[in-house]
Amino acid sequence: MDKSLPQKYIDQAEEFVSSTEALFLPNGALGLAELFHKADKEKKTLRVKLGIDPTTSDLHLGHTVCLQMLKKFQDLGHKPVLIIGGFTATVGDPSGRNEARPPLSIEEVKNNSKTYLNQISKILDLEKVEILNNYDWLNDLRTADLIKLAHLVTINQLVGKEAFGSRIENGQPLYLHEVLYPILQGYDSVYIKADIEVGGIDQTFNVLFGRHMQKHFKQDEQLVILLPLLIGLDGTKKMSKTFNNLISLKDSPDEVFGKAMSIPDELIIHYFKLVTNEQIKQILSYEEDMKNGKNPRDVKMVLAHRLVKQLYDENTAIKSEENFIKQFRKNEIPEKVDEYILKEPLKIIDLMYLSKMVSSKAEAKRLIQGGGVKLRSNTIDNPNLLITMGDKNSVLQIGKRKFVKII
Repeated sequence: MDKSLPQKYIDQAEEFVSSTEALFLPNGALGLAELFHKADKEKKTLRVKLGIDPTTSDLHLGHTVCLQMLKKFQDLGHKPVLIIGGFTATVGDPSGRNEARPPLSIEEVKNNSKTYLNQISKILDLEKVEILNNYDWLNDLRTADLIKLAHLVTINQLVGKEAFGSRIENGQPLYLHEVLYPILQGYDSVYIKADIEVGGIDQTFNVLFGRHMQKHFKQDEQLVILLPLLIGLDGTKKMSKTFNNLISLKDSPDEVFGKAMSIPDELIIHYFKLVTNEQIKQILSYEEDMKNGKNPRDVKMVLAHRLVKQLYDENTAIKSEENFIKQFRKNEIPEKVDEYILKEPLKIIDLMYLSKMVSSKAEAKRLIQGGGVKLRSNTIDNPNLLITMGDKNSVLQIGKRKFVKII
């Protein structure tokens, strides 16, 4: 770290870097400290860009990884610039995919956008956020303008992009509109004059391309912050609606608390760093406590409480914790229960039978219809409910005495 910088900027930057597991490019914490110093010197607020394509109507906890980063900047008085990808969602972001993402219609994008801001307001103070829609400028680009922008990237660069290169090697189609996506995202940075862009690690090519495009337009190149992808409740894959391993921002407080308690122990610190605003010193103390023998379940209770508080409020978090204790501890779920290894999605009646909780599928169906079966403390009323990898680390309960943990 450059010691010629005032210490307060160095401290601010190091707190950002250490508490988020993020990559700051270029120059790591030094680059951020220099930006903080420059902003104060010029008496300006930093413009911190995040783009979200409204490809579905729901957001989940994985989306809040980047939102939490914006919240850190907002708390320091800087300006989050949230770009709703009204145009880019109609193109389809190819990042991290081995097949083309289906482009959405304008109407689909509008419908999906309706609930976004309400969900985002759980993390950010929207009165202090600049909210833009890239349809407003990208739709006005002439064909000649787009061709000029296309001069800034080579096919060689695009083929070097992991998703594109592997698809070509495997003989899978790569469509022209997918090649245009990084150009459009990069132009967003030029249009809004971003000082910083935040994105997931799977956005590396797109976000760095924004720097390349800003340089062409003789703007200062944005600092890039690349955040890890949040691992889902199954403990293996990234949190995603596709894998049904998510905590939705639309989940009830009790659902958020219960799902958080099903997170694998080894991911507790991962979640604290990525989706809470807990200070790094406190997070490290939780980690040290567990190394010294503290029950991870107790630390997980703190995490679950924190998540409900962030998405709702303190009183709701207290109530959800009380409800969880009543439903689980007072129902006397044993510390050790039988386990069932889930290798593929199964109907709940099949799982109950294969795990030997019942003697027949007919008995399983009867118990469900009678209201005697719970998953994550929620009563199940559908005998055809599909148990997926997202249900791993959850406890399936029949009555007060039979339990199986899905692993």
